Amino acid sequence: MARSELQTRRLDAVRAWTSFVERGDGAETLVRPEILTSWTRSEAAISPDVTQAPLADESETEAYWRDSPLQTAVERVEAELRRTAEDGDLVVAVTDPQTRILWTYGGRVMRRKAESVNFVVGGRWDDQSVGTNALDLANRLDTPAMVFSAEHYASIVHNWVCWAAPVHDPASGKQLGVIDLSTTWDRTHPIGLATARVMARLIETAMPRSSQHAPPGVFDEMSEPGLVMSLLGTAETWLDGQRLLLNRRQTEVLALLAMHPEGLSLEHLHALVYGDQAVTLSTLKAEVSHLRSALGGQLASRPYRLTMPVSTDVDLVLSLLRSGRVAAAVDAYGGDLLPGTNSPALTELAEYVAVAVREALLADPQPDAVVRYSEHAPYDTEVVEVCLAALAGRPHPAVPLLKGRLAAARR
Repeated sequence: MARSELQTRRLDAVRAWTSFVERGDGAETLVRPEILTSWTRSEAAISPDVTQAPLADESETEAYWRDSPLQTAVERVEAELRRTAEDGDLVVAVTDPQTRILWTYGGRVMRRKAESVNFVVGGRWDDQSVGTNALDLANRLDTPAMVFSAEHYASIVHNWVCWAAPVHDPASGKQLGVIDLSTTWDRTHPIGLATARVMARLIETAMPRSSQHAPPGVFDEMSEPGLVMSLLGTAETWLDGQRLLLNRRQTEVLALLAMHPEGLSLEHLHALVYGDQAVTLSTLKAEVSHLRSALGGQLASRPYRLTMPVSTDVDLVLSLLRSGRVAAAVDAYGGDLLPGTNSPALTELAEYVAVAVREALLADPQPDAVVRYSEHAPYDTEVVEVCLAALAGRPHPAVPLLKGRLAAARR
């Protein structure tokens, strides 16, 4: 965004906030429904002149963090989270389901700004404690959220822009908290919300998988998996908790091997990866050789097959759908499978998964699940319309979001 556009947007936000705070009306058409709802909640609980977030008990926060699966996941990806914060001069925070900050790291400038308002470990950032913000919206609505400048209820963060995305246990679908990225309003960028989503997925794929968190029948027969692949939306591959840096073709080959635990011959794998493209068998052999090295030799030949435990988000989504857990399946669904792939087998699988999720929602249009689905398929108006029709005018917190999604898709 050009700075002039951002300045205009900031001025509009300040005008709407001033109208609401000083006169209590006039903001209905100026801000998004979820912002207005949160402003109303905030107004009943705090003053817009609050100077900092309240702090939770330090020992309780430490104990919660120590016992949370989030700690293990964040530690596994901490280097990447820190690098993101430093490269973008952001402050990154991870919360619990009550929007209490459990972990945070900031770039040089944003770290000081964060400390001045208690955007620190133990800080309570629910809207009842410190007013409207992206962490609270993402946590309460269980969907990615952005709050820009004076869309925040508390004036202490009017100079901020925040992007947050919920973090779920990948096995059970349980919401564990959110990850938030914050910086100054003049550094707003369209990729901010997408980056928050990617960071949330990064944490989810690093989550320890244990039977106490798993839904029945999904991981019952598995110990901690050696290879974890996230293929829906953003592709990430982890081996024993360490992220593998693979190119696109290597990810496709590995995905196909993960989907065929019985193994594949060289010729069959070639057909699944390349179809009728003029690519030699030796090219595929070279890709497999790189993969074998990356996997520490855990890739057998004749046939090619993986020799370690494997789990993928594709298998998880399909298992949840088979058991009728539609909302949990949507939680685990990160979007299209490897968007842009030219592998005929993966293209077919991508269509199968996308149609399966969509049809499950059409048959059981749970409002919160439809809201989450619409983040990945913003132009699929039929699912939203079916959901609104099923509600038949009954009040539900998701209704304004669904109507807003329809309006945006029809522009």
